[in-house]
Amino acid sequence: MAGFACRPLAFAGQRGTSLGKRLLDITVAGVLLLAAAPVLVTCALVLRTVEGPGVIFRQERVGKDGRLFTLLKFRTHRPADSQEAATRWSVADEHHMSAFCRFLRSTSLDELPQLWNVLRGDMSLVGPRPERPFFVAQFSQTYPGYARRHRMPTGITGLAQIHGLRGDTSIEDRCRFDNAYIDSWSFWQDLCILLRTLGCLVRRTGS
Repeated sequence: MAGFACRPLAFAGQRGTSLGKRLLDITVAGVLLLAAAPVLVTCALVLRTVEGPGVIFRQERVGKDGRLFTLLKFRTHRPADSQEAATRWSVADEHHMSAFCRFLRSTSLDELPQLWNVLRGDMSLVGPRPERPFFVAQFSQTYPGYARRHRMPTGITGLAQIHGLRGDTSIEDRCRFDNAYIDSWSFWQDLCILLRTLGCLVRRTGS
C-alpha cells in the first residue's frame, strides 16, 4: 500500500471513547451544522423538487461494540425494496441517477446529515466507516480482524478514506488501515485526518 508502512498489527485492548475525542466531535459537528445549515436546506429543497418526498435516507448500520444505529444521508437513489437496500453493495454507477444526485455523491454532500449522528453520539467524526449488518457478518467471516474495527466509534471519515479506500475498494486494506488507526489513536491524528479530509473534499475526491 503506497504511502503506508505495513507492519504486523499488535492489537491493543479495547479503548474507551476519549473525552477529548468526544469534545472534538461535539464542537466540530455543532459548528459545521450551524455553518452548513443553508447548504443543508438548499440540498433538501432541490432534492425534494427533483426526486419528490423523502429527502432523508435512513439505514441501519453497525456501530461501536456491534450496537446498531440509524445512519442518516440525503437520498440519492431509491432501492427497489428494503432487502435491496440492506444487501446491495454499491449504487455509485446507477445510470438513472439524476444529475443532482450524482453531484451530491461526488461532493460527499449527501453525507452531511451524518453530522447529526455525530452530535447524538451514534458515531464520531473520525473512525472506521459503519457498514450494514449483512456485510459486517459477511466480512467478519472473510477478513481476519474485521470485527475488531468496532472497538471504537465508527466515523464519517477515517484513515482508510484519506488513503482513497472508499466505494468499491479492498475491504482487507480498509480493515488494516482501520485497525492501525485504532491501535495508534491520538487526538492529533484525528485533527490531521479531518484536515486531510477537507483537502480531499476541495479536490472533489470525496472523504
